[in-house]
Amino acid sequence: MVIDLATFYDLPKQFDRIFDEFLRPSVISQKRIAYPAINIYEDEDNLYVYSELPGLDINDVELTLTDGSLILKGERKSEQGNYYRQERPTGIFQRIINLNIPIDADKIKAKMKNGLLEVILPKLDINKPKKIQIES
Repeated sequence: MVIDLATFYDLPKQFDRIFDEFLRPSVISQKRIAYPAINIYEDEDNLYVYSELPGLDINDVELTLTDGSLILKGERKSEQGNYYRQERPTGIFQRIINLNIPIDADKIKAKMKNGLLEVILPKLDINKPKKIQIES
């Protein structure tokens, strides 16, 4: 008669895996996500940054352009009360968006409407492709 104890040798790893699965958040409201959500895209002339900031006033948001980064920070004030569930994040937030291209800081435009922040960052002319005329 042979007794196979191989499954017990790996028992600590199996317990760790079970506890990791048990303790890991299973729904989106419990996961740590970056706030606020942003979308970034570009065309030939500009880099566009969109951020959803529902319920925030324009005075609660601050934008700063540093060397190579756009910093979006602000504060969502929490309302007092007895919460049964709170899924909307409150408190101070900050997102640092690394820009890989030089930006014309004097021409940046930002506007906020209905909780959507739109930032237009014009690229410097040195980044734009230039056609070279070939002479014969």
